[in-house]
Amino acid sequence: MIPGKETKVEKADSHKEKHGSFALFDVEHFLRRILRNWYWFVLMLFIGYGISWMYSKYYAQNIYASTLSLSISNNTSSYFTPSQSINFIWGQGGNQDGVYLKKMLLSRTHNEFLIKELDLFVNYSTKGLIKSTYLDKDDSPVFLQVDRKHGQQVNYPITLIPKGGDSYEVVLPEEGQSQNLYSFESESYTTIDPYGRPANKIIRVGEWYTSPNLRFRLLKNPVNPKIKLTNIIVNLNTVNQTVNDIVSTIGVEFDKEINTIMIITKKGYNLNSTVNFLNMSVKQLQKKRQADKVLVDQNTNVYLKQNLDNIRKKLDSSANVLNYMKTTEKLYDIKDRDEKSLIEIKDLEAKKADIESKISSLNQIKNSLETQNFEKMISTNAAGFQDGLFSASVAELKALYLKRREMALIYKPNSEPMKEINRLIDEARISSNGALRNYYTAYYTEINKINQKVGNANSELATYPEKQRKYLDAERGYNMIEATYNSLLTRQNDTELRMAGNQSDISVIDPAKNVSQPPIGPNVKATKAAIIGGLLALPLLFIFIGEILDSKIRNIKELLNATKIPLLGVIGNNNHENMLTVLDQPKSSVSEAFRGVRANVRFLSGENDGSKVILVTSSIGGEGKTYVSINLASVLGLSDKKTILLGMDLRKPKIFGDFKIDNKYGISNYLTGEVGIDQIINKTRIPNLDVATSGPIPPNPSELLMSEKNIKFIEDLKKIYDFIIIDSPPVGLVADSYELMKYSDANIYVVRHEYTEKYMLKMITEKYHTGEIGHLGLVYNDYNTKQGYGYGYGYGYGYGYGYGYGYFDEDKNYREPMLIRIRNKVQSIFNKK
Repeated sequence: MIPGKETKVEKADSHKEKHGSFALFDVEHFLRRILRNWYWFVLMLFIGYGISWMYSKYYAQNIYASTLSLSISNNTSSYFTPSQSINFIWGQGGNQDGVYLKKMLLSRTHNEFLIKELDLFVNYSTKGLIKSTYLDKDDSPVFLQVDRKHGQQVNYPITLIPKGGDSYEVVLPEEGQSQNLYSFESESYTTIDPYGRPANKIIRVGEWYTSPNLRFRLLKNPVNPKIKLTNIIVNLNTVNQTVNDIVSTIGVEFDKEINTIMIITKKGYNLNSTVNFLNMSVKQLQKKRQADKVLVDQNTNVYLKQNLDNIRKKLDSSANVLNYMKTTEKLYDIKDRDEKSLIEIKDLEAKKADIESKISSLNQIKNSLETQNFEKMISTNAAGFQDGLFSASVAELKALYLKRREMALIYKPNSEPMKEINRLIDEARISSNGALRNYYTAYYTEINKINQKVGNANSELATYPEKQRKYLDAERGYNMIEATYNSLLTRQNDTELRMAGNQSDISVIDPAKNVSQPPIGPNVKATKAAIIGGLLALPLLFIFIGEILDSKIRNIKELLNATKIPLLGVIGNNNHENMLTVLDQPKSSVSEAFRGVRANVRFLSGENDGSKVILVTSSIGGEGKTYVSINLASVLGLSDKKTILLGMDLRKPKIFGDFKIDNKYGISNYLTGEVGIDQIINKTRIPNLDVATSGPIPPNPSELLMSEKNIKFIEDLKKIYDFIIIDSPPVGLVADSYELMKYSDANIYVVRHEYTEKYMLKMITEKYHTGEIGHLGLVYNDYNTKQGYGYGYGYGYGYGYGYGYGYFDEDKNYREPMLIRIRNKVQSIFNKK
């Protein structure tokens, strides 16, 4: 049975389906194209491997990380080191002191201090043939010390080449000199006059190098580096750029089980640099925290001593008054004393005295803030509270005031940077003053409550005589002064104890070390995979795009599924010099394919006794309809069937050339009445095959083909011949063939492999499934034999036998493809017994 022939039975329902629509993407053909282009993938694989090897060896800069863990003690009481008790004040949980310490570690002030102290704005590297390697400062045999008062050009590589001994040649770039120079002292830029490139110069260690854009000297590294360098490249960065670069590489986390343990990580291109920076950073932080604590406690101790001296004088004076009243007025023994009320008053007034002492300390703190006298700040413990938020705001305010003083030397008062720093100062001042107001309010509220209770207790003592009341007032005054003295004395003792046992509240658990840690980045394996994968994806992408944009018919199975039109046969490549393949190469596979088409046409048209008119057409020219017409007529003529081939493509005559027939007179002449029928019928070397050529191109080919004379011409030929083969015009260009199909018994539509456009089949498919055209079959022409035997679908029909079996003429020169040879070899190995 002809493939697709069964669809004719259900034509009544099939017209409701959508026919002629091809899939946008043919997976199988896509995979075959990949296999055909395997060499591109191999090439990309080698190129990708080479690039990735070059990247990993010469361009990948390893990134290292070192860690340091430290513990934050909970007994912090310094003014600038907020205590854990702030959790109660803030109403929050967690390690607030750790958060504050984290902010300090990442703060600009702390890192700027380290940068200036350690000259971290000077970066060292060395360059090999291709790759540059970052160096730690200690890896360089010499250190570069800049003159901070002289303008320096930043981001300008300075190459130092050892010349033996303590001499180095200073080599500057051939271009790139700038007139904008940076001052490390004022952290600002200045502009100088134009200048030429400084010449190379050899200097010794300790000797100053001076040029318009640079001034520095070299200092010998006290530690002899293990690496011998042929060059040292030094780059200067601005302080601000260095701070930003360093802060971006620092990470701070807290231990999940003990939140007072902090883990600090530093990333960098040199492991020793990260280790040295972490250890130095924490060491400086410990010093600063301890110095802040000592300064505040010393100020607090001095303040408390002054207050104690004053209170002691008041206490002595009050004691003298009380003793005088006892000895002179004899009031030391008052009968019927209300001891309960007196004790209550004494306790209340002792509390009041303590609060008033705290308010006095609060006034001292407020005064220091308002006068910006941070060096005289006293501890908040003296005011009876510990507030991390207040401490942080004061620390920030102090840093902002210092920064404003530095900026005032550079910027004008109304400049944008000064406005911004003033805004930040106002915010910090509002935050600190707000905290103080809260404590003032709390203390005065408590004093008012105490005064009210004291007033109630005093009403019960109103019945005492005047002298006795006078004595009791003197006694109460003494008790208040004594309570104040004891409160200050207690706070002084606490301060002295802290000063005596003053230790840093930061203790290092594990310092940063170089234990030959492997780099944490970049992920060289992932990068290699990305490079190789990306290059392999390029041919895949091009093939994919080509497949998406490709609208040619390349797949027989897809053709049949989309059109649901029967397939009569598959014709291979015509390697012959003319179209007479069946005549000149009767034993070829192509000739056998035409014999298969001849057999399948019988199923298409049905068996009957009358002559059969077979019309051959296609979408456009070049698809092989004339080639199919000639060879189909040839196989019919060779099978002892009287056959005539009609060249009815009047617009583009072709047949006469291959049969070597004169085209002076043809069908066009007959239809116009110029000649008779006998004059246009030509004999061929096949006895049973005649040919009627098109003749000269007429001005009205459509009218001639649709004329009654042409219809009668075909009817007359049916009386003479068994088969009439009509080579008709392409239906994609003109409608002549559709009219001729009304008089044909079978219609052959030629589709050329990798030539016919998919959209061209839409019209013929719709007409077939709507019943406008009947007895239609497809011939798949010019199929490439190298792509597989029958394309794997079983639709050979004389072509799909395959080569290599000694059956066709082509077999003698045939060589199987490599993949097929490998497959056959594997099968032969496993089939051995």
